[in-house]
Amino acid sequence: MRHGDKINNLGRKKAHREALLSNLASQLIVHKRIVTTLAKAKALRTYIEPLITKTKKGDSKEQISHQHRIVFSYLQDKAAVKELFTVVGPKISARPGGYTRIIKLGIRVGDNAEQAMIELVDFNEIYGKSVTKAAEPAKKTRRGRTAKKVTETETSTEAVEVKAEENASLTEDKPAE
Repeated sequence: MRHGDKINNLGRKKAHREALLSNLASQLIVHKRIVTTLAKAKALRTYIEPLITKTKKGDSKEQISHQHRIVFSYLQDKAAVKELFTVVGPKISARPGGYTRIIKLGIRVGDNAEQAMIELVDFNEIYGKSVTKAAEPAKKTRRGRTAKKVTETETSTEAVEVKAEENASLTEDKPAE
């Protein structure tokens, strides 16, 4: 029985699985997106998201170098660690989580395996906001807090102002008869 066994073993022993995920994570950091099987992409997401979160921790030099050593113990690639802390880390500093996106691509012709592309969310120019903007830290809120209520008088005055602007634009657009 597999009670409580949440890890996908990917048909490999522990050492082989860790080496595979380490290599995939290094390539994802360097290239910003990779194409692999769907099972490997899902396993990679759970492996790399905590590592990316470690780039945001630490104020002092000792804490930052400690985070570098921790991430290096997982990746075993100096270039990937440097890229993660210098390029990826500052760009995702405002994001509270969800640093990767998995897009299904269909099946592979050779072995019918389901293919997927996994990418870093903030490095895609097509989706999301503009890439050139500097990231602002997100405001931390509690889930239990309710949204600010708008009174009826505020909404009615806004509606009247909008109607007046629409009527003014309609009368200006009509030609004189």
